[in-house]
Amino acid sequence: MNDFETMFAPDCRQIHHRRTEARNDIPGSKPLISRTAPKVPRANVSLWHVLALIAFTLSAPLTQAAAAERTAAVMASKTPISLERAEKLFMERNRELQFARRATESSEADVLSASAAPNPELSIGSSRISPSVGIGTGPLSQKRVDTVIGISQVFERGNKRELRTEAAQFSAVAARNDENDFLRQQRQGLYFAYYDLLQAQERLNISESTSALFEKSVAAADRRFKAGDIAATELSRIQVDALRARNDVRSAQADLERSQIALAYLIGAEKDAGGIVASDSWPALATAKESPSVEKALEQRADIRAAQERIKAAEKNRELARALLTRDVTAGVQYERFPGDVSNNSYGLTVSIPLFTRNLYTGEIRRAEIELENARENLERVRAVALGEIRRANNDLDAAAERVERLTATLLPTAEKAAKGAEFAYERGAIGIMDLLDARRQFYAVRIESVSAQADYAKALAAKRSATALTSD
Repeated sequence: MNDFETMFAPDCRQIHHRRTEARNDIPGSKPLISRTAPKVPRANVSLWHVLALIAFTLSAPLTQAAAAERTAAVMASKTPISLERAEKLFMERNRELQFARRATESSEADVLSASAAPNPELSIGSSRISPSVGIGTGPLSQKRVDTVIGISQVFERGNKRELRTEAAQFSAVAARNDENDFLRQQRQGLYFAYYDLLQAQERLNISESTSALFEKSVAAADRRFKAGDIAATELSRIQVDALRARNDVRSAQADLERSQIALAYLIGAEKDAGGIVASDSWPALATAKESPSVEKALEQRADIRAAQERIKAAEKNRELARALLTRDVTAGVQYERFPGDVSNNSYGLTVSIPLFTRNLYTGEIRRAEIELENARENLERVRAVALGEIRRANNDLDAAAERVERLTATLLPTAEKAAKGAEFAYERGAIGIMDLLDARRQFYAVRIESVSAQADYAKALAAKRSATALTSD
């Protein structure tokens, strides 16, 4: 007898003895052991119990080992992928990230447009065309038409082009920071999808091992029922739980497929979604809390930097709107040709200046000032959202770490010990089938909860690092 049997055997015999006496003392009840009925030969009962003990004792470890081997064989036929590899594929193939890059490139192209000077204009005009005589015959130079050719150029004043260029540059920097913030959010989504897949894999493994254990129990219970050792109700209860375990396996398979599809889309591998397997393990609990100062974390965040750059761009746009009150000058030169009279051909100069008699650009200036106020208010809004995200991430990480520690250190070992004790007691008739099934359900629920807690901690850690702009351990 091993240590485990030594621990539970005396209690099991006492429980079985008390249950038998209590049942026999109930008026009108059918005795568990009839005092008048002929006794079953002791040798046959002992032999059956020995066989049942061997079957139940070996079923659990063999079942779990078989399920683990079956899962390992399935995983071996697929493509394992680490989180580092998934992140590399994400940077190369993610469609949303590529779309964000195109938006940044468009903003950078706006800088080229803003820094360009106005193009000159070429004008050609003809006059003195007689409707009765026409333009005459002969080559073009002999036509009776006065022709004027001119070139004009707008000269911007008030530092407009420099202001426009600087505003576009600040907007481009803001767009680059928007891309970085989008990358931060998408990378967090990648981590979540990866850990969802890892959780689904472990949940499927647990469900399959539990289902296999119930299948073994059903087979053993069926043999005991045919031998007359248990009632039909006990067999039915085990069969019901076995069917429920099969449903859990199917549900876990569906979750696994959904997680594979979600991760495959993020890394651009939709065609190979069914073969993706997360190969990393759960992140270990941090021995020392990552605690960068809140102000430093806020300064590192790309969304706050983007809001700050938009304030600078709005300030330049306001100066540009005010510069509209500085008149631009359009200057030009022209050449006028008279047909048949070369001596009368002449040159001319033109200068045009706008007159501010009706529009003093009040609307443009007011709009620029409002946009500047909006940019400043947006910075405060973004800072408040970021601060709340950091604090929420810290709280979630602390709660998840405590939950994982409690489950792995106390709850999971206790539930496993209780389940083994129930199996041992049931094999010796000390407890009923309901007590055994309750212990199995509890152990299964704790194992699933433990995996869920590990996933929550991994996600909370990823959210914490994302909120504080940390990208590595």
